[in-house]
Amino acid sequence: MNKQQIRQQMRQQRRQLSRRQRLQAASGLRNSVLRSGLLLRGNSAALYLVNDGEIDTRPLIRQIQSMGKRVYLPVLHPLKAGHLVFIEYHRNTRMRQNRFGIPEPDFRYGKRLSAAFISHIFMPLVAFDEAGHRLGMGGGFYDRTLAFTRNAGHKPRLTGCAHEFQKLSAIPAESWDIPLSAIATDVTLRIF
Repeated sequence: MNKQQIRQQMRQQRRQLSRRQRLQAASGLRNSVLRSGLLLRGNSAALYLVNDGEIDTRPLIRQIQSMGKRVYLPVLHPLKAGHLVFIEYHRNTRMRQNRFGIPEPDFRYGKRLSAAFISHIFMPLVAFDEAGHRLGMGGGFYDRTLAFTRNAGHKPRLTGCAHEFQKLSAIPAESWDIPLSAIATDVTLRIF
């Protein structure tokens, strides 16, 4: 299958999950991350809000906040096309819908933090393989924003989040794809 076929098939499978299956998967994701000890280091994490059947990170967000760590959400950068900026998220954060209909903190009012200074970045994916390759929606937002991680120096731990059924034997990889440190699912966490 080519990338577009993979995206279509996986997105359809995600959308077919029942409410109960989604809740179980979200709880499983939280448990996989907690069991791994991944959150023992660092004081901040960037996550995403569920959209289009992605595995739900809200239980994980609440857990991270209860640990006293700061949580950030990705926002489409209003000045740098094709890039993301990360804005702190808490229960009083002013939210808005971006051009894709995804809720995000309002750029005008939020406290921003460069991706380079975030301890952990959890990102959505459409499919993944055992080598740690990630297939996203195709917009390249994370790859462009996190391109700095190819250089030496301090960098965040990059973790893809998915349902276990999104694992494939191999994903077509591109030279610009940013490698992940780990992939967390509703069943386990794989470290690369």
